[in-house]
Amino acid sequence: MEKKNMGKVDCLNGSKPSTTSSVVAVAINGGKKSKYVIKWALENLIPEGGPEHVCFKLLHVFPEITIVPTPMGTGIPISQVRDDVAAAFRKEVEWQTTEKLLRYKLFCIRREVQAEIVQIESGDVENAIAKEIAKCNIDKLVVGASSTGGMFSRAQNMSTRISESCPSFCTVYVVSKGKLSSVRPSNPEVISSTRDVDAARFSNYSSNWTVQGSTVSCPPFLASPPTKQFHYVSTMNDTNISNRRTNSSDTITLSYHKGEREDDEISTSSSSDITDQKSKESSFRSLVTGSHSWTTDQSSSLNASTDFSAGSQVNINYELQKLRKELRHVQGMYAKAQTEAIDASRKLNDLHEQRLEETIKLREIRLKEDEAKESAKQEKARYEAAKMEAYYARECVEKEAALKTAAEKKAVRDAKAKEKLESSLVGPVHHYQEFTWEEISSATSSFSNDLRVGMGSYGTVYKCNLRHTTAAVKILHSVAANRTKQFQQELEILSKIRHPNLLSLLGACPDRGCLVYEYMENGSLEERLFRKNNTPPIPWFDRYRIAREIASALIFLHNSKPKPIIHRDLKPANILLDHNFVSKIGDVGLSTMLLHSDTSNAATLYKDTSPVGTLCYIDPEYQRTGLVSPKSDVYAFGMVVLQLLTAKPAIALTRTVEMAVEDDHLDQILDSKAGNWPVHETKEFATVALRCTELRHRDRPDLKSEILPALEKLRTVADKAKDMATTGPKSPPSHFMCPILKDVMKDPCVAADGYSYDRKAIEEWLEENDKSPVTNLPLLNKSLIPNYTLLSAIMEWKSGKL
Repeated sequence: MEKKNMGKVDCLNGSKPSTTSSVVAVAINGGKKSKYVIKWALENLIPEGGPEHVCFKLLHVFPEITIVPTPMGTGIPISQVRDDVAAAFRKEVEWQTTEKLLRYKLFCIRREVQAEIVQIESGDVENAIAKEIAKCNIDKLVVGASSTGGMFSRAQNMSTRISESCPSFCTVYVVSKGKLSSVRPSNPEVISSTRDVDAARFSNYSSNWTVQGSTVSCPPFLASPPTKQFHYVSTMNDTNISNRRTNSSDTITLSYHKGEREDDEISTSSSSDITDQKSKESSFRSLVTGSHSWTTDQSSSLNASTDFSAGSQVNINYELQKLRKELRHVQGMYAKAQTEAIDASRKLNDLHEQRLEETIKLREIRLKEDEAKESAKQEKARYEAAKMEAYYARECVEKEAALKTAAEKKAVRDAKAKEKLESSLVGPVHHYQEFTWEEISSATSSFSNDLRVGMGSYGTVYKCNLRHTTAAVKILHSVAANRTKQFQQELEILSKIRHPNLLSLLGACPDRGCLVYEYMENGSLEERLFRKNNTPPIPWFDRYRIAREIASALIFLHNSKPKPIIHRDLKPANILLDHNFVSKIGDVGLSTMLLHSDTSNAATLYKDTSPVGTLCYIDPEYQRTGLVSPKSDVYAFGMVVLQLLTAKPAIALTRTVEMAVEDDHLDQILDSKAGNWPVHETKEFATVALRCTELRHRDRPDLKSEILPALEKLRTVADKAKDMATTGPKSPPSHFMCPILKDVMKDPCVAADGYSYDRKAIEEWLEENDKSPVTNLPLLNKSLIPNYTLLSAIMEWKSGKL
């Protein structure tokens, strides 16, 4: 207990802890030793029973943030990134630092002391802490010091610099290994008191020490100014002094310089070097002395021998001869040494000249090196700029790709939701009837040739009576007919769409690839134009109407939802006529559904690498590029109109009509069996057809905005001519008739069996029956869908009739 009180600050200051509010700060670096520094501060600077009067702060200085790391492992200067990115990165660093320092705050809380963590971003630790002390009026600062090395080792330089830079009103405590190492008081009174304590502790030593006749002054911490003075705990001083006594066996050497502390290792190495040098000099001197003594001994012995042999002339001559030989030998060696010296001088001159040349070359190389460095520096700057530009460009591309992907996903989700909504509104309605193979075989008398009404490239057509309805059955030629693309395409399109000028699908036999259509009494347009089987010709006003009906059906296909449909095989053979010569387009097995719903744009194209269709009716641009669009049907429509005018084959027909229009003899190539063609209107009709057959699709007119309005202008002339030629009342088309009332429908609507009925009649029927009036099959539901297209056609027919 007594040892603990000696380490407390209250005992050092000589007074009890004050109850007034004070600010205590602990400088921590996040290491393991920070815990012991905080522990010492809590035990010695926080008064017992009164922690609420002390504001406890934990100061942590972290380096300035100058670089923001990138995912590629490199770094970008923080001045070159956006403000929001820099702020986010700073928040991330502060959060990580806070997480790291949280354990120290929890350590203080467990000691029932509320601590405040202060994070400072600075590259100068001492100045940052000094500013924070001045800002917050911190009374006491506790810093940690390494316990390794001597009293003034390099490990303690940081704590020393912090102590020196702190304001004078703050007391600085340096703690090492959980014990107080030194104190820098905050005022002169404390300095003088602590100075007396240090003087008493060092009373066993004199103020000056004499080492080998030289005088060394006392240590600087006893004679330095008050602001630079440190007080050391007695245990540390005793340990340091005993270590100094032990390490210096016979001689104590203390070297202190003002403002500078030498490292122990450097002093040791310097002392050892000086000792080695002195030992070498003494060895050399002893060697010279020994040599001199040996020479003297030799000389004395030689003199003695000479005196001893002075009476002998033989010995003298012998010695003289020996000396002459030695002299000649020395002269020879001298001449040889002189020759070698001359050679060495010559070589030295050569080397000097070579050195001058190499110096000049080196200067040139350095100039080139400087130029290369400058060029490399510029190239590096350009590379960094290009790298940053590429980095930002890649970020922009990634963002755009992400936005595009999100938009595509949203579009897919919206489309699925729309389809789901439409399916939920329509309900599970079968758009066609399913016939068995036995029914079809029985109705066609086992496919008798007498009932065969036509044969195409994809199948044979038979006339039959199925379920009390006259129909036409098409049997596909393919063995796997139910799996062919044409069969599935035609079944999918005709089972979902209805139009007065599209051939209606009554049912199918999916197992055998059979399609059942409504029967068309007047056959195909090709048979009527070329008068096969001696059929009567079609009047010119009906041909105007047929052209308008075909255009209306094509517009309906091109604007169908959710996907536009392109027929791709429009020709007179695929245009059928009922008993009133109403035209209907059939054979949609080669049709294509576009992915885009915007058909108003001429650039809406579909890539098909294998063009299909009939020669002379295929779009030339479609044949060349494989790109099909709604303008491909416009080209085929133009060829059909030219054949309606001339009743001639399609080969080279465009050129023939174009020359006739230019030469103003169109009347010479018109089909004279159609009646008296109106000259002006027919020429306009032919001009529209020629525009449709342009080679480039962008030069062809639009069906809805250009062709149909032009045909509507010709309708008045055709209707007047038809009224004049008709002797009896006009009978309505069969599809205008209600199957229940046998009269023209006033409000047509489509029932679950796919047939159109008058609304009032079908509602009365459904009140008493659950079966179809036509097929006599059970209806899946009793929902009714208005048929506005049929209603529009009935209104047009009635207006023409009246």
